[in-house]
Amino acid sequence: MVDIQNEFQPDYAVSPGEILDYELELRGMTRQELARRTGITPKHIISILKANSTITPETAIKLERALGMPVDYWLNLESHYQEILARLAEEEELERDLDWLTHIPVNAMAKFGWLNKSRDKKEQLIDVLRFFGIANISQWDDMWPNLNVAYRQNQTHEVFPEAVSAWLRQGELEASKITCASYNKLKFREALDEIRALTTKGHDQFIPAMQELCAMGGVAVVFVPALPKTGVSGATRWLNKDKAIIQLSLRYKTDDHLWFTFFHEAGHIILHGKKELFLEGTNGLDQEKENEADKFAESELIPPKYFAKFIARSDFSKNSIRAFAKAIGIAPGVVVGQLQHKKLLDIKYCNGLKQRFKWAHE
Repeated sequence: MVDIQNEFQPDYAVSPGEILDYELELRGMTRQELARRTGITPKHIISILKANSTITPETAIKLERALGMPVDYWLNLESHYQEILARLAEEEELERDLDWLTHIPVNAMAKFGWLNKSRDKKEQLIDVLRFFGIANISQWDDMWPNLNVAYRQNQTHEVFPEAVSAWLRQGELEASKITCASYNKLKFREALDEIRALTTKGHDQFIPAMQELCAMGGVAVVFVPALPKTGVSGATRWLNKDKAIIQLSLRYKTDDHLWFTFFHEAGHIILHGKKELFLEGTNGLDQEKENEADKFAESELIPPKYFAKFIARSDFSKNSIRAFAKAIGIAPGVVVGQLQHKKLLDIKYCNGLKQRFKWAHE
């Protein structure tokens, strides 16, 4: 078995026309004579010699009969020439697009095992394109057309839409591994009622359970670590009319944020259309729909009539919060988060009641 370590890739291309011109010179044959022998017009022969026309199978057969050089020879010359031209064009395009890599968090993606780290920038760019499943960066805008719009008004943090798209792409790849039934609004709605009770469980229990319940309703739930320069805590979108994705980043790593984000994303699925991408953490979004999803999450987690009675007592001690959370079957950290959000409890108080998470790589 031969092990080829290095394959020569020429940085120039010799056209079949140049070879043909050389063969004519060896034979002392003029272009006009070749035209008479083959029935190919002199104009077309000149076009082949100048590499303006390709050698087709029909032309190759005629050259074989006139010059005695087999059809495969001419067709292989043409194929090899076109391949080299394509590679050279590809090299130029890669060289031109290398700056795009500066917007891709390659180190973090490699750390998470999403792609390989390469010292060769062109090889790295090719690997990134493979990750995205696109031929070149011009297809990026076609696949993620609204990300620049969603982030153009973000002035709090520096955000790279390309990094956000990498996070979303990994979510797609993870979701493709989850087998889901066709979307059924009623089944998904029923699943949410069961999932609410999971807020009191540990992550090793609630993650597989919520994924299974949602899959039965046609929704894939995936957990994907946040990348630098993204600022996203969750996202909702539809892979097709029968399968939706809820993607969570554990951005703040506490149960109150996790569960609110999950039910917020679920609200988008229940309340809103299938053609939209909802990203939590961006500006430039449909604020009305965001408010509707917020209200949905609040009501699902803590029924308003019970919360109103609890607030009216104005007793937000740890013991009181624990007792209220137990009475309504919710994690106490979720109650703390809601009280802090409504500015009824200082952001520094009762955080010990929250359950905290961390990724395995941490």
